[in-house]
Amino acid sequence: MKKVFVILLNWNNWSDTQECLESLEKVGYLNFEVVIVDNNSSEDERGKIRHYGSKAIFNSENLGFAGGNNVGIKYALSHGADYVMLLNNDTIIAPDFLTKLVKASENDKTLGILGSRIYKYGTDEVVFNGGKVNKCLTSAEHTNSTGTVPVEFDKDNTQQVAEADYITGAAMLIKREVIELVGLMREDYFLYYEDVDWCLRAIKAEYKCVVVPRSHVWHKVSSTNKEGSSSYIYYHTRNGLMLAKFNGNIFQRAAAYILGFWILLKQIPKFLIPGKKIWARAMTHGVVDFYKNKYGKYAYRD
Repeated sequence: MKKVFVILLNWNNWSDTQECLESLEKVGYLNFEVVIVDNNSSEDERGKIRHYGSKAIFNSENLGFAGGNNVGIKYALSHGADYVMLLNNDTIIAPDFLTKLVKASENDKTLGILGSRIYKYGTDEVVFNGGKVNKCLTSAEHTNSTGTVPVEFDKDNTQQVAEADYITGAAMLIKREVIELVGLMREDYFLYYEDVDWCLRAIKAEYKCVVVPRSHVWHKVSSTNKEGSSSYIYYHTRNGLMLAKFNGNIFQRAAAYILGFWILLKQIPKFLIPGKKIWARAMTHGVVDFYKNKYGKYAYRD
């Protein structure tokens, strides 16, 4: 069987990580190894990870999603991985989720990055069934066109896989050969859009990104960085523009700079509205940092 390394990134969220690990103990795939990468959590968290007993790597600083996972990916590749599975630590998985992903990949050599159908934690509500990138490459969104689908309902015999623009890093299986060809995730993003960027690079290298609908994962969604926070807004503003800059043609790159200027203009009246100031400030910082080629971790305070 192909060797799979499952990378779990932890940052001060051990309770979720532990629940994810417990669900991984029930996985039926026989040749996989879990690696916990801790992004400089508290000493108490690190102690709990050491006590758990799984392979763990401790970073001396918070390297973000891309940087932290890259540490685990490098370890996996150096220890004979055929596949690397990125799995958010705030997920719960079906026992056969990995078997279905690997089987789909082995059946079609053109598939480079594969993802699970993701449900909202504790429900049958689909929150990810593939990803869509806009034509300017400045934004990306999850698709959930299937709506609510009971997990027990598995009669879709015609659709073994569904092609997508990108697969979310919350549950992403990637072949070793793809990583060796396109490289690791870009750490410039720090958080958000690095998975989209990775997929676009894989597609450019003539691999397909697909969802395997029968591989099921449940996600708690934004456990570590809440939607609507200033850092969330900042990263989505700046990183969307970066996506076009790094992956677009000359017209898409030009459109990103024009869009950035338009975003700045729209923020001016928002500074006069008390409830909008934090959003406006975060978006302004995001665009300005994009123009200044200032990447990496969010460095501002509200």
